Amino acid sequence: MYLIDTNVLSEIRKGARADPGVSAFFERASTQGEALYVSVVTVGELRRGVELIRHRGDADQARTLETWLTSVLGEFSQNILRFDVDAAQVWGRLRVPHPHNELGKQIAAIALVNSLTVVTRNMADFAGTGVALLNPFNPPAASGRGPGG
Repeated sequence: MYLIDTNVLSEIRKGARADPGVSAFFERASTQGEALYVSVVTVGELRRGVELIRHRGDADQARTLETWLTSVLGEFSQNILRFDVDAAQVWGRLRVPHPHNELGKQIAAIALVNSLTVVTRNMADFAGTGVALLNPFNPPAASGRGPGG
């Protein structure tokens, strides 16, 4: 079971132009019937993105993103996890002694409370939290490393 981070959802929105590793992850999850979740934190980050576009005056792009966000909310309607009291307790612990990446640590706390793997490109945001991580993005060709590593 996976908790999908904002950057992974944003990537899959690109459709055919999405990173092949991200596309493969979603295809594999669908084929295998894996449960996919998003957090209220991600919903907030996506809403903020729509509002930033609207604020800068790009009404057409804001409408496009609004439509996409509505579809995400519909698709995940039964699988949107809240930041509840248990997650808040874990989050408070995760922020000491390293208070950085507040939103990432909220997502990590939600994942830890629900025994989920966070699917993200931003591995460093979750460092030291103890949460299971999966980076579905293909590694750069020049790295010489295989998938995942």
